[in-house]
Amino acid sequence: MRHVEFVSYTGKFPNLCSGELTLKIDGKIVTFGSDYTKCQYPQFWCSGGSTFIHQDEDGVIKEPWIIYKEDIPDKYHVYIDEIREEFNSSVPYGCCGGCI
Repeated sequence: MRHVEFVSYTGKFPNLCSGELTLKIDGKIVTFGSDYTKCQYPQFWCSGGSTFIHQDEDGVIKEPWIIYKEDIPDKYHVYIDEIREEFNSSVPYGCCGGCI
């Protein structure tokens, strides 16, 4: 039985990594993000991607999001695998390149 469902994510270029994530966990809407005035819990993800500049070439490497379990409330630790799966399957891989 699934306990975590992706609802929405507001991050987009040039701040793909700084959105508000809304999940439904055990049937309840839960929000995470860097804006504590709107979100219930802090952001727990970081871009797994990177940017590079090398001589005449620059670019973006897109990789799965890094999920920090220690930043997720303890009561949701049991769902860490589902949270990671929902986030990575629903949000375009970081890095978006906005930091270049």
